[in-house]
Amino acid sequence: MKHLKYSLLLILLFTGFSFAQLKIGYVDSDTIMDKLPDAQDARQKLDQMIQEWQTELTKLENDWKQKYDEYDKRKLIMTDQTRAEMEQQLVQLEQNISKYREEKFGTNGELFLKQEEVMKPVQNRVFSAIEEIAKEEDFDFVFDRSGDIMLLFAKEEYDITAQVLDKLKLE
Repeated sequence: MKHLKYSLLLILLFTGFSFAQLKIGYVDSDTIMDKLPDAQDARQKLDQMIQEWQTELTKLENDWKQKYDEYDKRKLIMTDQTRAEMEQQLVQLEQNISKYREEKFGTNGELFLKQEEVMKPVQNRVFSAIEEIAKEEDFDFVFDRSGDIMLLFAKEEYDITAQVLDKLKLE
């Protein structure tokens, strides 16, 4: 709420308009995504992929645990060479687990890419609908009240991005 008040104050300062002249709307994108069948289908696809990857990850971790338990029981009676080989196998398994986790769930992993691929068309549809309604209803600004305040639509005449960029070039 504090962010919304601050954002509205900044809008008023930069535009020189009063509240009576601005038409501001908001949406709750979480509610939209929860009720939109396309979004539910996309989430279901993602959840299914996550479940498959999590099952594989659990299998890899269980394999490592089983080998470690075997190593731990027998390490005192192993030769140095056998112990070193088993330790190397355990290290290799750990690296494989980490690599798999990073490939699937990492910052640039498959999950991130699939989310982008599956959700982007849905988000584009939502944003297009918001923009159409904003233009039809003559809204000056449309905010998303889900999470942090995010400007979803603004009339171009209120965009001061170019001015800010020019000012930053001078500094």
